[in-house]
Amino acid sequence: MNYYELTVHLSDFENWNDIIVAYLADLDFESFQEEAPTVKAYIQETSYDGAALQALFESLQQEQPVVDQFELKLIPQQNWNAQWESQFEPVFIGEDIRVVAPFHELPSFDGIEIVIEPKMSFGTGHHQTTHLMCAAMFEMDFQQKRVLDMGSGTGVLAILAERLGAEEICAIDIEEWSAENCAENATRNACQVITSIHGGLEAIPEVSFDIILANINKNVLKAQLPTYAARMEKGAYLLLSGFFVSDTDELKELALHLSLQFEAQHEREGWAVLIFKK
Repeated sequence: MNYYELTVHLSDFENWNDIIVAYLADLDFESFQEEAPTVKAYIQETSYDGAALQALFESLQQEQPVVDQFELKLIPQQNWNAQWESQFEPVFIGEDIRVVAPFHELPSFDGIEIVIEPKMSFGTGHHQTTHLMCAAMFEMDFQQKRVLDMGSGTGVLAILAERLGAEEICAIDIEEWSAENCAENATRNACQVITSIHGGLEAIPEVSFDIILANINKNVLKAQLPTYAARMEKGAYLLLSGFFVSDTDELKELALHLSLQFEAQHEREGWAVLIFKK
């Protein structure tokens, strides 16, 4: 799978970087790197819509001319993987969790260590939403719980769920290569109770779950939220992320109509995680 890398140069990075990321996320860009004065965004070649991107920039220029210039380049799969490796630094989530790559050589660690070979999948702990999800999970009771991880990516959340004591984990991703990557990482971390599945809502088993994890973009979450609610045991928890703080009210309102009680919200650099209980 090839990716496009979009580099956007901003004249007012401090006030506009989060706004640009939000707009690009709505165009199906999947991951972002923000370092003043530029934002880099990545999207699968098959998902890229050049006309929509051009229309976005034209609209922005009429509203506020903050985009000085932008460049787009195609990253072949093998180069994409090499780029991940070159940029994948160890991630520490508090003092209790660290996410590392197989090639890292680090001193011993008393907490939970998760070894991830990211390939093209999302979820290394670098992104704010993955960090938020991991931190929230660490504060919960996963002992002997049945867990659903939707949009599993690298499998980092599923692996953490097993390390926290879950007895059965179903990890689902709509991208076949992500499901394969999740399975590989589960094996790499000696996991025993993770089943990695390629698919969407139709792939969710006809069972009830104690905890559902979903770190996906807002529009997908809105469409899938009724299914999550239907698959939750009474007293089950739902953790949602993949969206900005500005999107939380909309998701809370939808959850309320599905008998999901809002429990907590945590934020990190403009991104949010929401926790609900049925």
